Amino acid sequence: MSRPTPPVVARAAADIGEQFAAWRKLLGLTSLQVAERAGIGRSTLIKIEAGDPSVNFGAVLRVARALGFLEAVVSATDPYETDLGRARADQTLPKRVR
Repeated sequence: MSRPTPPVVARAAADIGEQFAAWRKLLGLTSLQVAERAGIGRSTLIKIEAGDPSVNFGAVLRVARALGFLEAVVSATDPYETDLGRARADQTLPKRVR
């Protein structure tokens, strides 16, 4: 039995889906073109753009790549691009956090 999606996660998924759709439209691409470039089904792309949080993470990354901003997604999650990460860059990260 799966847990319900927290509202904040559902809202983030919806926002990201809307942003992916906006990028696709700004680039003048159809959903079929993006799906083919990403190597996913059009129905999966429609779910991503609708903010379905159950979509495979790999599919989301494939769409980001197809739309040309995969590197921006990777950079946005880099802890060493933050003030905290840079301040602690000299510390060795633990292999496990309990």
